[in-house]
Amino acid sequence: MTDVIFRDAVRADLPAIIALLADDVLGKARDFTEVDEAYEKAFADIAADPRNHLVVADVGGELVGCMQITYIPGLGRHGAERSLIESVRVRSDVRGRGLGREMMAWAIDQARQRGCALVQLTTDKTRADAHRFYRNLGFVASHEGMKLAL
Repeated sequence: MTDVIFRDAVRADLPAIIALLADDVLGKARDFTEVDEAYEKAFADIAADPRNHLVVADVGGELVGCMQITYIPGLGRHGAERSLIESVRVRSDVRGRGLGREMMAWAIDQARQRGCALVQLTTDKTRADAHRFYRNLGFVASHEGMKLAL
């Protein structure tokens, strides 16, 4: 896509971000609602944390994509920082035009500039298309992730 601006989200972007998160098969099965206190608090916490960035892809003033990038310090890899990319979404009417690839290239470049040793991401096991997309970008399914719902 042309003329995409990547920027940190502002509070006014929150309704569009929630709509992006809800606009896929998994999102439809989750409990996304209108902006409420929980979303407000989460947004404020992300915005206040210098290691967290809620990034939006803006084309002509319209939000067409989003992702959250978290920079994680660690002792592994000789104390190197890593970049974790999550909640990558592209608005359904612009999917298939290369925006996801552009978003990921931008996020990877940010990690490189920051000196990160690696970029990692999580993706649901049921997202076969997403797995293929990430493999085509050079990501390798090297670890098995686990979760414990609380």
